[in-house]
Amino acid sequence: MKIATWNVNSINAHLPRILEWFDAAKPDVACLQEIKCVDEKFPALEFEDRGYNVAVHGQKTYNGVALLSKHPLDDIICGLPGDSSDEQARYIEALVMPNTAEPVRVGGLYLPNGNPAPGPKYDYKLEWMKRLKRHTEKLLSQEEAFLLTGDYNVIPQAEDAYDPAAWVGDALYRPETHSAFREIVNLGLLDALRQIDPVGVRFTFWDYQRGSWQKDHGIRIDHLLLSPQAADRLKDAGVDRAERGKEKPSDHIPVWVELG
Repeated sequence: MKIATWNVNSINAHLPRILEWFDAAKPDVACLQEIKCVDEKFPALEFEDRGYNVAVHGQKTYNGVALLSKHPLDDIICGLPGDSSDEQARYIEALVMPNTAEPVRVGGLYLPNGNPAPGPKYDYKLEWMKRLKRHTEKLLSQEEAFLLTGDYNVIPQAEDAYDPAAWVGDALYRPETHSAFREIVNLGLLDALRQIDPVGVRFTFWDYQRGSWQKDHGIRIDHLLLSPQAADRLKDAGVDRAERGKEKPSDHIPVWVELG
């Protein structure tokens, strides 16, 4: 089973490029972030015509996440549990039910950026990460295969940035961010990309400004974290770097994992 994540930076603005990738990559499951539209404006028909079941948790102009699956979806959750007052559409989860393999729960997330830091936006980021940790603990207690995947807006280590010094003080790289991320991973999750390629440079984001793509000034902020039960099924993981060099691309690229 191939499961992918992609911050598409507006589903409707980049739809032709996105559909082109779907036709070539053929993921079984895909989590999309920053769809930037309400549910009714999501181009569900284009994906349903390709055999996908569609679940959307949208928001006008900002944020928004979607989960697409060639297999039936059950137990769909929209919104990260733990704060009913949070109106930002940043989390979607479902149990994927394939016919020929064990079910796997997939959570697609768009973790807050948090800049400028310190400040209210950074406080929201850290609180959101605390909620994610609590939810992860609950998922782990169920002892089932699950993935938490998406745009984490976290640069985990120095090797995940072209120039770590340039990110000192940024919300993506602050010590508090690193600590919160490690707390989640250290619950027992596996960073799939680093498991497959422990030392390689696998950037997933290049800013539109300052010639970042042309200079390869990238960072790795899109992650696939696997529960122990999912990690036992890990076959491969990678990034589709070529997507960033195409016409009118997202500033992120797809990241994927293959499970047995």
